[in-house]
Amino acid sequence: MFRKILIANRGEIACRVIRACRDMNIETVAVYSAADRDALHVRMADEAYFIGAPPSSESYLRGEKIIEVAKTSGAEAVHPGYGFLSENADFVRQAAKENITFIGPAPEAMEAMGGKISARKIAIEADVPVVPGTTEPLETFAEAQKIGLEIGYPIMLKASAGGGGKGMRFVERAEDLQSAYDTSRGEALASFNNDEVYIEKAVVRPRHIEIQIFSDKHGNYVHLGERECSIQRRHQKVIEECPSPINSADLRARMGESAIKVARAVDYVGAGTVEFLVSDETREFYFLEMNTRLQVEHPVTELVTGIDLVREQIRVAFGEKLSFTQAEIKWENHAIECRVYAEDPENNFLPSPGTITRLRVPQGNGVRDDGGVYEGAEVSIYYDPMISKLAVYGKTRAEAIDRLRRALREYEVGGIKTTLPFFREVVEDEEFIHGNLDTGFIKGFNERKKAKQENDTARDLAIVATALAQSGKRKAVADESNKAVEIASRWAIAGRAAAHRNRM
Repeated sequence: MFRKILIANRGEIACRVIRACRDMNIETVAVYSAADRDALHVRMADEAYFIGAPPSSESYLRGEKIIEVAKTSGAEAVHPGYGFLSENADFVRQAAKENITFIGPAPEAMEAMGGKISARKIAIEADVPVVPGTTEPLETFAEAQKIGLEIGYPIMLKASAGGGGKGMRFVERAEDLQSAYDTSRGEALASFNNDEVYIEKAVVRPRHIEIQIFSDKHGNYVHLGERECSIQRRHQKVIEECPSPINSADLRARMGESAIKVARAVDYVGAGTVEFLVSDETREFYFLEMNTRLQVEHPVTELVTGIDLVREQIRVAFGEKLSFTQAEIKWENHAIECRVYAEDPENNFLPSPGTITRLRVPQGNGVRDDGGVYEGAEVSIYYDPMISKLAVYGKTRAEAIDRLRRALREYEVGGIKTTLPFFREVVEDEEFIHGNLDTGFIKGFNERKKAKQENDTARDLAIVATALAQSGKRKAVADESNKAVEIASRWAIAGRAAAHRNRM
């Protein structure tokens, strides 16, 4: 087995990989920027090396510098985590030239699946269903108009070169296409230095469901089931669960088979995720893209299958066979993960950097928190503001939700705003509780929340008005009663006076 591994990442995923290496008695090497000198992953690793200024382009994206550190430290392999260099084929080739193992797929597989249009072509050739749309980048706006009319609205414009919601636009009407087309291309160019976009038919009330696949260098391919990832903000996931609330053995088997077809088509090796859109109405599924790396939401699959995906990544990269077969994979329990971000949910989830002045992490039965911070740590403006991945599990989805409620109540983060208040509200939402999810969930949740607040306000006003009216009635009755008493009192006085006169 590898003696020493360099983790080319930071934050919670770097800590996650370090822990897996410790389980395997493998020494670890961390790299850090000037902003991360005191970061948790730096403290946890056996060795740590400075690689540059805070901007990622001057530190964590410097492939040549990271390879230099690997050589200096004697690391035999590099684990990229996710983000940064995890899907950079040139970095993989650079590492190979220096006889350093990249813990991930071959660069050819990355390139084949890295472009969304090329990935669609591969899926079509592998007889995997795809959303109707284009297989080539749009050359002109006129072409976009023509295709939009052919496949019918609503449609989605998507950047060919990347993901994360960048360059993605939902277009409901033909008259909105020009603005969306220009915006999509501009955002794609700014994000990926490539303004190519393509069109897909928009699936009504789609669920975003992905399949975790794994393969080794000996030709073994398996899938580890699905993850429901429909709750998203800005097309990025915030809550994931395994299995999906619409789980069925038949749907899982068919989607798993399709995911493996895609992986085989590019001779994929290692952990990967094939993403699908699933119609909530018909349960038809369509290939979306493939992520050639570990996913943020991998803990829910681990909690349900009992398989350590990072450990398996390392074993497969070393050349060992998968430690399990398809028949041996069991799906037990139900797991839900919340991505705890330093973001303000009340302000469109904008980042909320700063110092964590208080940190209380939930514990107990059925709770797992993959964190990358500590009390007193700084959430930097330079990187993704994720604090941790909070995951829970139970025998049923209902039990998992109960544990999630408890864990969210226990979780305390001071000094910055986080997504915790948002999650505490979501777990009380009836649509969430009943598993009625789609990629527009947050929009619907906010509308339900607003309607409830308006109803509560109207109810409170009605109660106050009723109370005032009743108070007014009581006052009127009291006034009349007082008048009657006063009149009766006057008559009584007059009667006593008359009687006195008669006695005289």
